[in-house]
Amino acid sequence: MKKAFSLFTLVLVLVAMSFTGNNPGGYKVGDTAIDFNLKNVDGKMVSLASIKKAQGYIVVFTCNACPYAKAYEDRIIALHNKYASLGYPVVAINPNDKDVQPADSYDKMKERAKEKKFPFSYLYDETQEIAKTYGATRTPHVYLLDKNRVVKYIGAIDDNSEEPDAVKEKYLENAIDALRGGKEVTTKETKAVGCGIKWKKA
Repeated sequence: MKKAFSLFTLVLVLVAMSFTGNNPGGYKVGDTAIDFNLKNVDGKMVSLASIKKAQGYIVVFTCNACPYAKAYEDRIIALHNKYASLGYPVVAINPNDKDVQPADSYDKMKERAKEKKFPFSYLYDETQEIAKTYGATRTPHVYLLDKNRVVKYIGAIDDNSEEPDAVKEKYLENAIDALRGGKEVTTKETKAVGCGIKWKKA
């Protein structure tokens, strides 16, 4: 009877795990993020460790097709242009499965990067393992890391996904400025607003 109960309990746990799916929690502020080695649109492999003189990293999970991701492209470019020279480069990662969303294939990434003249690395998380590990759920979804890869901020870039001129709170910029000034980040987490990541079908 006990064996049968234990087996039943195990089955329930496995079923529950299948529903929690691709985001079993991910990183929280204060966690140390793993490095990665992903393919850039120029064909080269990029890791955080390979970025010289970095004082931190603006890791953005984004993509080609999502309207929210498109709405933030120019702002992400501006962030890189403003902060990369200060040691905080943007590292963009596309986690979407190409079979679910063909517009987010590696070839389409190369086209988009060329069209928009991305000044930052645009990496392909083909296995989706990095997105799962980080706990990303949306595009865009931002993780601000310090030079030791400690997570300092998670969430949205700012408080207005539709109108850049109507932004009142620049969450990410405020967090970067606090980090650069050796101060505590006051707003450590916000809700990422965007399209759900297109996970591989089981």
